[in-house]
Amino acid sequence: MLKKQEKNTAERQAFAEMLEQSQNQAPEQRIVKGMVLEVRPGEVLVDVGAKSEGVIPASEFADVAAVKPGDEVDVLVIQSENDEGTVVLSKKLADEKIKWEAVFQRYQEGSVVKGVVKGKVRGGLLVDVAGVDAFLPGSQIDLVPVHETDAFVGNEYEFKLIKLVPERRNIILSRRELLEEQQSEKRRALLETLAVGEKRKGRVKNITDFGAFVDLDGIDGLIHITDLSWGRVKHPSEVVQPDQEIEVVILDVDRERGRVSLGLKQAQPNPWETIEAKYPVNARLRGKVVSLAPYGAFIELEPGIEGLVHVSEFSWTRHVSRPSDMLQVGDEVDVMVLSVNKEDQKIALGIRQTEENPWDTVAERFPVGTRVKGKVRNFTSYGAFVQMEDGIDGMIHVSDMSWTRKVNHPTEVLQKGQEVEAVVLEIDTAGQRISLGLKQAQEDPWTTITSHYAVGQTVKGKVSKIASFGAFVELEGGVDGLVHISQISDQHVEHVKDALKVGQEVEARIVRIDRDERRIGLSLRPAGEATPEEEAAAFDLPEEYKNEGALKAGQNIVGLASAFDQAFGGEEWSPDSKDEPAK
Repeated sequence: MLKKQEKNTAERQAFAEMLEQSQNQAPEQRIVKGMVLEVRPGEVLVDVGAKSEGVIPASEFADVAAVKPGDEVDVLVIQSENDEGTVVLSKKLADEKIKWEAVFQRYQEGSVVKGVVKGKVRGGLLVDVAGVDAFLPGSQIDLVPVHETDAFVGNEYEFKLIKLVPERRNIILSRRELLEEQQSEKRRALLETLAVGEKRKGRVKNITDFGAFVDLDGIDGLIHITDLSWGRVKHPSEVVQPDQEIEVVILDVDRERGRVSLGLKQAQPNPWETIEAKYPVNARLRGKVVSLAPYGAFIELEPGIEGLVHVSEFSWTRHVSRPSDMLQVGDEVDVMVLSVNKEDQKIALGIRQTEENPWDTVAERFPVGTRVKGKVRNFTSYGAFVQMEDGIDGMIHVSDMSWTRKVNHPTEVLQKGQEVEAVVLEIDTAGQRISLGLKQAQEDPWTTITSHYAVGQTVKGKVSKIASFGAFVELEGGVDGLVHISQISDQHVEHVKDALKVGQEVEARIVRIDRDERRIGLSLRPAGEATPEEEAAAFDLPEEYKNEGALKAGQNIVGLASAFDQAFGGEEWSPDSKDEPAK
């Protein structure tokens, strides 16, 4: 029993000693009040109620000369007792902890704080906020990227506290978010004051292919490319430049979407309002080619006013397929006003109207019956175009190319570039057409045919065409004669092509001449086998051709135009044709 009592007494004594010892030790990592006992060179002795005093370096005091024994100071207990039995204290850490705790109590994420930029650090700036260091990332310095930050150091700004981590004593700031909010608020207020139709001054902020954005002191508006000028604009940079101060008109305000449409041309008088008086029809003007299109050229008469010269109004005589064949952008040309459409803002111009129309005097310069010389310029299936002078062409129809033969295509008689002499047959000034005759410029051989040929005369010639009823032979002077199928041989001939070929030279007798009908009948058979009357009668064409109206009465010797067409079924045929002629 006695031993047990002694044991309890010892335990109580040990607990009392431990309690006394703990009461004489300062709590670690806590801020406590301390009293200055002594100010020594380089250090300050402070009593914090522990069994020993603490020593604080003099450098931790802002003004150690002002510190006196008995002063009360806040200190942080770093270690209650070191190996030397001394309390380790820090006034600097205590001051920092007090500042941080004050910041954490006063501010929260989203708060607006003031701070002074202390200097540059990696990735941004270091800012002093209520005595503690906060970080301002480079992307959060301003509304636009900032590459040189020296100008910010030493200045005080307002910031938005976007991140706060007490455990790590970490504060992240943003100046950009605060500026954006301020700008957004300013934008909303300004948007309410804008009215359609009013004029405002602004600064060109950005240029795109479709228009220009203008800063109206806090709110951006768009000038579409069509509202930059009353004239044609290819790119907005032709009218405005970045940072340029301009006056614009408010065209539309969309407050829900925060969009503003602006007009630059609307701030200037509309030149189209007085267009009809300024540019009356038939007025002769001078302008500059500003654009070419497949259908014509746009001519600038003054800034903002353009007219169109259609390709059909380029020349009286030339066929212009592409405007670039006559004009280039930048050329200055004389034009005449043809029409004005104020509502659609269109002006039709003409270039050819500024010059004399050569067709107005063509009948005086080339009266009917005049002999003209020209060069074959082009062909069609029915004739050839001959250039009489620059821009004036006449046409020779195939029927007016030869007195003696039927011409199926102009290339049978003429060649491109060939110089020819022709006679003016007809002039259509309104339609700008001139008919020429090639054969009319030559003597008609049929008028003197009997002086060159006689019945019974032996002649030489070349087979020019083959028909089912006979062959045409070209004689000297270009006159064609017909060898009827019955007069090819004393033997029966089933098909003409079996006995004769195109281009073959033959010797024949003239058995019939009809000057009025322009016909010569030929025979390859020996003389005396038939009477002249029988030989001539043999040139009557087959009944089927007569019944179809291919020939007139008496047209029984040569099948010129109608007989030849009928023989070939109305189709043309030449030695180069692959198809056989009609049988």
